[in-house]
Amino acid sequence: MPTPTGISVYTRSLLNRLAERSGTEGSRLRYLGLAHRPVRQAEDLHARGVPTEHEAAPLGVIWQQLLLPRRLGRGDVDLLWSPLITLPLRCPVPAVATVHDLTTLLMPENHRWKVRWSILPFLRPALEQARQLVTISQATADDIAFHFPQAAAKVRVVYPGVDPELRPGTPEGIAATRAELGAPAGYLFYAGTLEPRKNVGAILDAWEGLRDADPDGTPPLVLAGPYGWGSRHLVRRIEALKPLGLVNLGHVERSRLVQLFQAARIFVYPSLYEGFGLPPAEAMACGIPAVVSNTSSLPEVVGDAGIQVPPQDSVALATAIQDLLRDPGRERELGARAVERAARFNWDRAAREMEEVFFHALA
Repeated sequence: MPTPTGISVYTRSLLNRLAERSGTEGSRLRYLGLAHRPVRQAEDLHARGVPTEHEAAPLGVIWQQLLLPRRLGRGDVDLLWSPLITLPLRCPVPAVATVHDLTTLLMPENHRWKVRWSILPFLRPALEQARQLVTISQATADDIAFHFPQAAAKVRVVYPGVDPELRPGTPEGIAATRAELGAPAGYLFYAGTLEPRKNVGAILDAWEGLRDADPDGTPPLVLAGPYGWGSRHLVRRIEALKPLGLVNLGHVERSRLVQLFQAARIFVYPSLYEGFGLPPAEAMACGIPAVVSNTSSLPEVVGDAGIQVPPQDSVALATAIQDLLRDPGRERELGARAVERAARFNWDRAAREMEEVFFHALA
């Protein structure tokens, strides 16, 4: 993928750990990356022992359905792992698929037609064809069991990890980031695509209400992430709120994103649906309490280390934020608990469990 998104971060981080295990005692697997265009930072993967190939195609789905089967048919690949849900209809080798979520099925209105067209026709065949299915949360496993009960027995939950650079920041680093953003006392933070499914409008409603009631006591709101599909209304609202203290940084590099997590006071993520919700886990790893939706996988992620609110209730969201801002003791308590909670999400464990899935599929 040209820019890191949730799925590309998942794929690269997990593949890096799998590559590190390749050739070690108990692991006999080697990896090859296949794609429809040049792989981003392919030299890094190659240095880890993962060569890559690409065969140009105008769309990923065309490559997957027409060109990939021919490549797999050469006989030098024993197993296909698709981290993007679907598989070729004609797959000449055993296959494993990671199902992050079923949003194209459950919330098709929140996806471009191209995404719907590239997934929906192939979803059921992929789930039925795969020897093993991996989900990144129990919530997604439950969705598969409900909508595709014939595939439920093949599902294994393998939680993703949090990259090691996401850890509590130093006082000096935190102060520098806050000073740069003009928020010496900290800020509210959201990281992710700016689109309707992420429910960014509820964040704006809550923050605007808090600021109207207490302009001096409400920290600035900082947003980091690119605009997504269906975000025209958000663009206008965000621009209108900038004079009140909203900071929209757009897409930021990974190292910068880590700094932004570390310097925040509260991470706000009222998404309508998440297959896992990696940003809240990353915020918690930095010792930042998270206020999230009480739907889909997010309760699995934050547990008792965060605050959960109904996603459509911006008043409840504002109240949760306000209560934390007014209680620094609880804010610190949740921050400490968040670090412990985030430690459960470990890429090394995820790699071991994925290897078990691969060997089970090959058997």
